[in-house]
Amino acid sequence: MLQVQAIPSRTDNYIWLIKQGEQAIVVDPGESAPVLERLQQQALTLRAIFITHHHHDHVDGVAELLTHYPQCEVYGPQITLPDVPQLHTMHDQDLISFPDLQLAFKVWHTPGHTAEHIVFHGHGALFCGDTLFSGGCGRLFTGTAAQMYHSLQRLASLPEETLVYPAHEYTYNNLSYCWQVEPDNMFTMSRIKEVSKLRQQGCPTLPSSIGIEKSSNVFLRTNNPSIVTYAQKSSDLYLENEIQIFAILREKKNNL
Repeated sequence: MLQVQAIPSRTDNYIWLIKQGEQAIVVDPGESAPVLERLQQQALTLRAIFITHHHHDHVDGVAELLTHYPQCEVYGPQITLPDVPQLHTMHDQDLISFPDLQLAFKVWHTPGHTAEHIVFHGHGALFCGDTLFSGGCGRLFTGTAAQMYHSLQRLASLPEETLVYPAHEYTYNNLSYCWQVEPDNMFTMSRIKEVSKLRQQGCPTLPSSIGIEKSSNVFLRTNNPSIVTYAQKSSDLYLENEIQIFAILREKKNNL
């Protein structure tokens, strides 16, 4: 199992650090200072940086990290960091392999939040940026509702025990919306209590798992009758398919 550490960043971001021996991989470093501090505390060398998409809270720390670790490799979508020569442009189904560390990660293109968004999965873990959140999904910026729906369905096809590492601590608010949409879901209610306790203790609510998300995240449950009813009541039009249901759910969440 991977050794994964959460590095809190900004207001509600997480930078994920994968530790393997004396080396580390970091995912979506939106700032450099907390990463450098963690690396120095544990005497780790930064081997690689994974980037899911181009938003500032996911990439702003890259340049400074590279000044300290110039041999570090960067893996991300094409438009992420056009001025970084270390960038390896990733495409759907690409494999990133570190044979000496016995680590390998598959890349999936998951458009929706942004058109270029990618995720990294391997060793029972999914680093999903702003595509999938615990109890939610990312807003639609340069992607479409149809793209996000299909991206989420693809992630939902992973084994249920897959650990989910999103980039933000949004779980409590997301689950509150899920409870509003699907008030008969007792699993969601118990999850809210669990998450609330974790936050009161100052602990992360992550990682989640694919199984947890399939049981509570309304954006993965667009065929559930009570969710379909909620979405239809929220729309002036007849909703003909799950993509339209997803779009209404996302629009309602945007306006909270």
